[in-house]
Amino acid sequence: MVPALTSKSFAKACGELALEKRAENVTLIDLRKLGAATDFFVICTGSGERHVRAIADHVVQEMSKRGLRPWHVEGYTSRKWILVDYVDVVVHVFNSETRRFYSLETLWGDAPSEEVTPKTTRRTGKA
Repeated sequence: MVPALTSKSFAKACGELALEKRAENVTLIDLRKLGAATDFFVICTGSGERHVRAIADHVVQEMSKRGLRPWHVEGYTSRKWILVDYVDVVVHVFNSETRRFYSLETLWGDAPSEEVTPKTTRRTGKA
């Protein structure tokens, strides 16, 4: 039986899985107090199309092993931005150009954010 995860621990787990595939600039954005449709965004960058897909695949596969399957996945065709939607947590895997263009961290700049590092997180935004 899989123990229940809070949306925050789920987001951190997704971020740590992305790091296992050497994702860069892994950031959690806490949207719970902003009335967004989800609790957390996990945002990370891959170095190219193959890397973006490898990161997304790893998150989906490892979470599936825990009995947690995404509600929706999109972006596999272009592989510039793959979105993995777990309802309470949405994982965004970008290539660097697409991440800069959409700049979700700026768009959601009022939300607290944390940088994910292996097995730890370091607060970078508001509390």
